[in-house]
Amino acid sequence: MELRQLEHFVAVAEDESFTRAARRLGYVQSALSVSIQSLERELSLRLFERTTHRVRLTEAGRALLPSARATIAAAGGFRDEAAAVNGVLRGRLRIGLMQSFNVLNVPRLLGRFHREHPDVELTVRPAVGGSATLLSAVATGELDLAFIAVAEPPTGLRMLPLIQEPLQLVASEGEALPLQRSVKLEQLAETSFVDFPIGWGIRTVVDQAFAQLGLQRRIGIEVADVTTFLQLVREGLGVALLPDSLMTADPHGLRTHPITPTLSWDVAVVAREPEATSPAAEAFLALV
Repeated sequence: MELRQLEHFVAVAEDESFTRAARRLGYVQSALSVSIQSLERELSLRLFERTTHRVRLTEAGRALLPSARATIAAAGGFRDEAAAVNGVLRGRLRIGLMQSFNVLNVPRLLGRFHREHPDVELTVRPAVGGSATLLSAVATGELDLAFIAVAEPPTGLRMLPLIQEPLQLVASEGEALPLQRSVKLEQLAETSFVDFPIGWGIRTVVDQAFAQLGLQRRIGIEVADVTTFLQLVREGLGVALLPDSLMTADPHGLRTHPITPTLSWDVAVVAREPEATSPAAEAFLALV
């Protein structure tokens, strides 16, 4: 078994296509297919189910994928450590990024890191499934680190807190709300909400808060874009719970109220333990 065979296996598993994987690897498709078939013969296992339209992992393939990724990462880490001994930082740094947060200028940070370490290949992935997806990707080694909203400290991972902001009730100027300055969560049980999809950090915090009170709220609209989110609230299609930093995008036509109990939105960088991270990841964390 060769390392390149494992790299081919992971590429096909991620792309679910021999054609796309071959293009990404700069390989001839027929040669990639032969490499996978050779690996399957050596393991006496069928790794993929092949159809005319799609390639899917078998149960055996799904079971072996984490080990294949770990082996590739270990080999890459060895090369990167050797380069670091010679004073050169190299390798690949995979970063997960929330779609909306203003507590840190990440593009500027990435630019500075690239200028200081031009031999490190940077890959940035958005949070398609929210912070929960990014957290899982760091834990499994698909990402080296991620900026996420943390509902509770992650198990088995390092966390570097960046900011903690209170959530506040946000509504259109014409929304009828209780007259008192501070609004209790239980007063909102029958109110329709605009919220982010399940897996997003704010959604998790608010869902947990209502569950602890034994209440079930109504979510009328789910949206994964802050600008659209604020427009929907402004049009009176629901209220929301948001931190002030997300309100700065377009506060016109909206009003806010403090809530009780106090809920917070915590943003942090998460990574695996030092022995499981590359020199490039450690250098980026130090910069953060």
